[in-house]
Amino acid sequence: MIKTRLCLVEDDYIIREGFAALLSQTPDFEVVGAYSNCEDYLKNLANDRPDVVLMDLELPRMGGVEGIERTKKLRPQTQLIVVTVYENDGLVFKALCAGAGGYLTKNMPPSRLIDAIREIRQGGAPMSTNIARMVVASFQKNYQSPLTARETEVLERIAQGKSYTTIADELFVDKETIRTHIKNIYWKLEVHSKAEAIEKARKEKLI
Repeated sequence: MIKTRLCLVEDDYIIREGFAALLSQTPDFEVVGAYSNCEDYLKNLANDRPDVVLMDLELPRMGGVEGIERTKKLRPQTQLIVVTVYENDGLVFKALCAGAGGYLTKNMPPSRLIDAIREIRQGGAPMSTNIARMVVASFQKNYQSPLTARETEVLERIAQGKSYTTIADELFVDKETIRTHIKNIYWKLEVHSKAEAIEKARKEKLI
């Protein structure tokens, strides 16, 4: 039997070891490397020769998106599946544009991870349901939107009921920057409140 060679890049020791144990018990898989950071993983890429890599995004030093880009340059035939806690559309699209062929969230059942690896090997693009829905929704958005990508991200989070502090933390900026984005959104949409902004943005498919 020709086994699928797997690498894991995950800085959480418990998750990394859990994935490695699960996948090592699967007869048609072979875990050839398990790393806590992209740097060590990339150093060993030529020796490991993975068919599929499971890549976290939030990693020490080099982030997962850059790790995906470098992998595709060094070894284009390797397929990558993002496995992360992050579901914001900015990160999803960065990872997919970098070369990821699948995107899963860590709260999935173990059997889904196994199925996803087999799926990507057969030409599929495994995604968690909520991620797939986000991708589809993005194609339905109005591309004539007056809002920038970051303003759209901010407004989407406002629509989800998130506070300025939470949004600032998620986007790695300060709260004052979020306030500035909100002012710009109001001005561009010609509205005077969050409720009006959300209503208009939904009606015009801006979010």
